[in-house]
Amino acid sequence: MTAQLRYSLVLETPAASPEQTHRHYMNKLSVETDVSDVKYDMQYGLNDFLLIDVRSAHAYGECHVPGAINLSSNNINAETTSSFSKDQLIVVYCWGPACNGGTKGAARLSGLGFKVKEMLGGIEYWRKEGNDVEGTMGHSACMIG
Repeated sequence: MTAQLRYSLVLETPAASPEQTHRHYMNKLSVETDVSDVKYDMQYGLNDFLLIDVRSAHAYGECHVPGAINLSSNNINAETTSSFSKDQLIVVYCWGPACNGGTKGAARLSGLGFKVKEMLGGIEYWRKEGNDVEGTMGHSACMIG
């Protein structure tokens, strides 16, 4: 019988200090939001942000968050964003947790000088939480791109 060396994978890397941890999570919150927070703000008229669905025009046409506009992450540039205010927060979303389109869109927009947050969960979690959608297919639209 061979002895197995056992050690904690959780404790293998020492935890950050409370100050470092606080800074880390505050930084995350400055670039991310979630479906519940967006829904809350929209429900109470506190949505002084531009909501952008960065999926394809076809996917947007089938199903999107009410009030969102469509601008595919691949089409984000100075020309396509020239009418956007750099004083207004932009919230982007794509398909869901396995899609990096929202991240790409946020990176492009912030590179152009816009304040941006990514809505975690995308349209997938918007729908899973039972929120209203608009589009030709509504809730029967495909959940993947």
